[in-house]
Amino acid sequence: MTETTAGATVWLTGLPSAGKTTIARALAGRLHAEGRRVEVLDGDEIREFLSAGLGFSRQDRHTNMQRIGFVAQLLASHGVTVLVPVIAPYADSREAVRKRHQAHGTGYVEVHVATPVEVCSVRDVKGLYARQAAGELSGLTGVDDPYEAPADPDLRIETHEQSVAESAAALHALLEERGLI
Repeated sequence: MTETTAGATVWLTGLPSAGKTTIARALAGRLHAEGRRVEVLDGDEIREFLSAGLGFSRQDRHTNMQRIGFVAQLLASHGVTVLVPVIAPYADSREAVRKRHQAHGTGYVEVHVATPVEVCSVRDVKGLYARQAAGELSGLTGVDDPYEAPADPDLRIETHEQSVAESAAALHALLEERGLI
C-alpha cells in the first residue's frame, strides 16, 4: 500500500445531475484501491448532517460551502485526498474556499463538471428538474437560480462526451501531474 502524507481537496462543481458524485465515487474507489486515504464529502450528506437548517438563499449556500471547505481543508491537511462533489453555484464562494486552502498551504483543485442543463434534466437523478417543470420547486440551480460556471477551472470534464471511467481517469492524471497523489 502506498502511504502519502500530502493531502488535497478536489472540488467538483456543476449543475444538479451533472455527474459530480458519480465521478467522485469512481475516483475514490481507485484511490482507495491504491492504498490512499480518501473521503468523499457529498453535498447532500453535508446538508443533512453539517448544514441542517440552512436554506438555499445565496447567503445560506455560501455558509454551506464555507463549512464544507473548512472540513475539506482540515482533512486534506492531515493527508487525506478529499473529494467534494457539490453544486457550489457562486464563484466568490468557491474562491473563498480556494483561498482558505492556499492560506494553509493545502493542495486544492477545482473541477468543473460541465454537463449541459439539457443533459442534466434528462438524467434528473433526484427528480428536481421534473419538480421544477411542474411548478413544485423554485430556485433550481442553472434553471431559475444562477450557476456561475468556473472561468478557469483546473480541469473541465464534459460527462456527456466521456464515460465515468474516462472522467475519473482524467482527474486521477491531473492529481498525479500536480503531485497531489
